[in-house]
Amino acid sequence: MFRIKNFEDNNDVKIVEELGAFKVVEYLKDLSVDHLTAQTAYYASEMNVRRRQLVCDVSLSDITVQSGAMQWMVGDVSATTGLKGVGDFIGKAFRGKVTNESAIKPEYTGTGKLVLEPTYKHILLIDVDDWNGSIVIEDGLFLACDSELNHKAVMKSNLSSIAMGGEGLFNLGLSGGGIVALESYVPREELIEIELENDELKIDGNMAIAWSGSLEFSVTRSGKTLLGSAASGEGLVNVYRGTGRVLMAPVLR
Repeated sequence: MFRIKNFEDNNDVKIVEELGAFKVVEYLKDLSVDHLTAQTAYYASEMNVRRRQLVCDVSLSDITVQSGAMQWMVGDVSATTGLKGVGDFIGKAFRGKVTNESAIKPEYTGTGKLVLEPTYKHILLIDVDDWNGSIVIEDGLFLACDSELNHKAVMKSNLSSIAMGGEGLFNLGLSGGGIVALESYVPREELIEIELENDELKIDGNMAIAWSGSLEFSVTRSGKTLLGSAASGEGLVNVYRGTGRVLMAPVLR
């Protein structure tokens, strides 16, 4: 039995999103300041630069998190590696290496609460069921998810263009039913959602933060020829083809 006081019920804390076993809390102001940093903290808060934390109710679902993300937990909560043998370890180590994610993501089970480290990024909660059970995310954005979701390394096509553009070869794909939490450098209010039906989307840069697993993702020249690419002033672009959705940031960071 446990009780948590002065956390979610704090006047300086606001619950900005809640989905499944996950809850995103946001600190309206950074009160842990002194006279030297108070002005910076005030204007940061006014511009929506605020600390946020992901709170996970482990009694509702086993939770898989990015390695090192846990800040504190209370109740009957246990951490495991989630490994199911040597083959599983090799597969996860490979996937972590090629997707720039932690090789082994700890899994938390039990009946208590798990709170992750605060971040100034925006935390997005996405129901993979709403993406027809399959989603691919940009490298470095994964924060946590329901443990029942399956992880895999999704390889891009058109390998020669990837090598020319310095792009990574793989992205992290999630499939099944459950919620995933992403760390985004832009808020949900600014994200652009594009639905494709047997069509294609070309983006100059890694501005897409997530897309349907049903889409074919490749890197190619902006024009049909080298001369055409030079004339357009662009080089390589990310191309998403097929039927599905793309969640895109309005700026490149």
